[in-house]
Amino acid sequence: MSEHRRKPPQPQEGGRAAARRGQSGSSSGRRAAPRGATGSLSDSYGSGFHGPGGEDPSSGGRADVRRAAQRSTGGRRRAAEPAGGRRGGPSGPPGRGRGRPAPAKKRLVDYPRAGKYGWQRWVPSWKLVTGLFVGFMGSLVAVAGVGYAMVAVPEVDKTATAQNNVYYWSDGSQMVATGGETNRQIIDLSQIPEAMRWAVISQENKTFYDDSGIDPKGIARAVFNMARGGQTQGGSTITQQYVKNAMLNDQSQTISRKFKEIFVSIKVGAEEDKDDIIEGYLNSAYYGRNAYGIQAAARAYFDKDAIELNEGECAFLAATLKGATYYDPAGATSIDAAATPEANRKRALAQMQDTLDKMVEYEHLDPAKRATFTTLPKLENPRSNTQLSGQTGYLVDLANGYVITHSKETGITQDKLQQGGYSIYTTFDKNKVKQLEKAVSAVQKANIKPKERPDTDTHVQFGGASVNPATGAIEAIYGGEDATKHFTNNADQTGAQVGSTFKPFVLAAAMSWGVRDKDLGSSQAQDERTIVSPKSLFSGKNKLKIKNYDGTIWKNEKGEEWLQTNDGQASYGSPPNFKIDLREAMRESVNSAFVQLGMDVGLDKVKQAARDAGIKESSLTGADFPSFSIGISDPSAIRMAGSYATFAASGKQRDPYSVQKVTSQDGVIYTHKTETKEGFTSKVADNVTDILKTVVEKGTGTAAQLPGRDVAGKTGTTDGNKSAWFVGYTPQLSTAITMFRYDDDETKKNRTFLEMFGTGGQKKIHGASFPAEIWHDYMAEAMKNLPKKSFPEPEPIGEVLNEDPIPSPTPSVTESEEASPSPSPTPTETEPEPSPSPSDTCNSFFGCDNNSGGGNGGNSADGGTGTGTTSPSPSPSDTGDATKGNGNGGFFGGASG
Repeated sequence: MSEHRRKPPQPQEGGRAAARRGQSGSSSGRRAAPRGATGSLSDSYGSGFHGPGGEDPSSGGRADVRRAAQRSTGGRRRAAEPAGGRRGGPSGPPGRGRGRPAPAKKRLVDYPRAGKYGWQRWVPSWKLVTGLFVGFMGSLVAVAGVGYAMVAVPEVDKTATAQNNVYYWSDGSQMVATGGETNRQIIDLSQIPEAMRWAVISQENKTFYDDSGIDPKGIARAVFNMARGGQTQGGSTITQQYVKNAMLNDQSQTISRKFKEIFVSIKVGAEEDKDDIIEGYLNSAYYGRNAYGIQAAARAYFDKDAIELNEGECAFLAATLKGATYYDPAGATSIDAAATPEANRKRALAQMQDTLDKMVEYEHLDPAKRATFTTLPKLENPRSNTQLSGQTGYLVDLANGYVITHSKETGITQDKLQQGGYSIYTTFDKNKVKQLEKAVSAVQKANIKPKERPDTDTHVQFGGASVNPATGAIEAIYGGEDATKHFTNNADQTGAQVGSTFKPFVLAAAMSWGVRDKDLGSSQAQDERTIVSPKSLFSGKNKLKIKNYDGTIWKNEKGEEWLQTNDGQASYGSPPNFKIDLREAMRESVNSAFVQLGMDVGLDKVKQAARDAGIKESSLTGADFPSFSIGISDPSAIRMAGSYATFAASGKQRDPYSVQKVTSQDGVIYTHKTETKEGFTSKVADNVTDILKTVVEKGTGTAAQLPGRDVAGKTGTTDGNKSAWFVGYTPQLSTAITMFRYDDDETKKNRTFLEMFGTGGQKKIHGASFPAEIWHDYMAEAMKNLPKKSFPEPEPIGEVLNEDPIPSPTPSVTESEEASPSPSPTPTETEPEPSPSPSDTCNSFFGCDNNSGGGNGGNSADGGTGTGTTSPSPSPSDTGDATKGNGNGGFFGGASG
């Protein structure tokens, strides 16, 4: 046995027996103090290491010494203890074990942890973690309980019906009142196809019949997005969508509204039958085309009742619920340039197919049945609201597009506009709209006969727009025959190239920046320029070899030269130089002169001049080919009228607009403020106007003459005779008229522009024919009550370039265009023979590649976008296909403006 376990020898004069004897035998009755009771250092150590009781350690064993030492160290901590000590005493119970410290007072939250040292003090115990978690969850439950108890299920009927928006003419009279309530019909679940229910459930909320009305994961995503400052949308179940659409007046995306939506959704999910919820959702949702509810949507897209919809049509309508702006195959470029018909069809088809696949996956659709729906269903009338027939639908669409694309100023988003309640005061003049429609209809009825000439007179379209030069207000448009039958606004977005109506921008660039000095390097030439006078001379030669500004021959990427042709293969001027001044070149619409002028000025400057006039960048093609100067771009009629209005206003550019004021129950919330920029100096603009007056007085635009009034304008015809234009103006009004053939059959994948050879009984359609005739008839009425004003007298400008004695600029061939002696053209051919197509020209003269077209110069009567003769590169002139358009888009928020 080890030493410290041995029983120590009993002291001779102390020990327990002595203590007992002392207790029993003391005459004073005083109990002997136990060892160490006094707590003094002498008791423990003494001066000579005495043992307990003052005995010398030599009289005890070594074990006693060790025990005494151990007791003495504990004695320090017990120095303040009562005399009872470790084994009892007067103040405590007797005991034999060692003394322990009194336990520490317990804390409610043991953190930092007592009795732990170092890092362990800061690690919470499992009890603490569990307690906090239970407390947190309990608080959430309490808050949720209070919120759930406080919200009530709103009444659907009070909020599900949208208000009207009221549209007014420029004189303040009401045009039309239209909104959600005009196109909604509530039906019960038995009238909704089961496939429609499963299409929406499969795509949007597959656990609809099992969930509590909310999606916790989705809500977490939404909260995370809110915390990051992003959109609060997301995570919505069908129940939440139903609550938002049909029950909550407040559609704002705020945290408080989101929480309210959650609590109401939970309550609706708990208290209402799921079938009632899905019925309410399908009856209140917005499907586009002003259709609220499944019944209105079925009529708007398929002209049938909802119960008759098949599985493919149901899957398509489910796709529109994601946002009709981007899924309606009709397109919505007036709202967003990206929402083209082609892009929307692609998105809608992909979404429809995905929905059908999910229906099969979740066993709601037979795979064999699903296999029969591989293309978009056949769509019907895009507008079911008959109040929007005629021109009204186009006017409303244009005003809506303006309001939405200017939402930063108006404060009105698409969702808010659909809710209604706004009074929208437009710039449209009721009389001018009627007069423009009448002028188009008269020409169309008298000349376009699709039953007699189905090969040439089908798919003929007209478009037009009038803009006030003093303000930029759009006073009239012609969007098509009927907004409920032809839903592309021909005034706003068509993709039709503008041809020679683009030449005034070339002239304005030459007068603004001048031509580059061919004797200087490219960097110096940009600074050393010569402003061009209208009397400057350029070659009017047919098949002119186009040069760079420095005199080198222009070549395409394949090293091929460019030979620019004129309409009818006519050369202007006398050989050998064929020089003609710019006034005469504009009057006769000579392509070669303006193509070379554009190269000398720089196509980047020509493009800048078009932008300065008011043409949208997105509607302009790349300035990489010489033909850029003769109109291969495709601005809208609104933008062409607006850009010519800049010349009418002596260079002051004002963006076209269609909404003057918007009010709501809160008062006036938007008023248009006209911003005026200097597009050109008055000297430049007035000289361009003076030259364009020559076109109307004795050039290609004589059909547009208005007796007693100053008129300036330009005709335009494109290669392949696929579009024709007349754009002209008086000091008070600028108007653009376009004509084209456009196959807008929705069943075809690619819609294209068609040639107009033989259309209307004419060998070829020019801007001087039907477009100029419509312009004249409309403007004669529109200007009837306006005072007669004259254009400013132009100041002399620029230097005469390439001057030398030349004879009168008489065409060297007889096919040149002849001016019409009367204001209105006769049905007979008044302009040159049709030019050959790109491939015909190449094959006939130079044996070009049949796929050529790219850098070819124009040969149409009005300059056109025409084709030249040598370049087989991809043709910027042959871009009339709407599916390949150069940034086609709407006027407001759209690409072509």
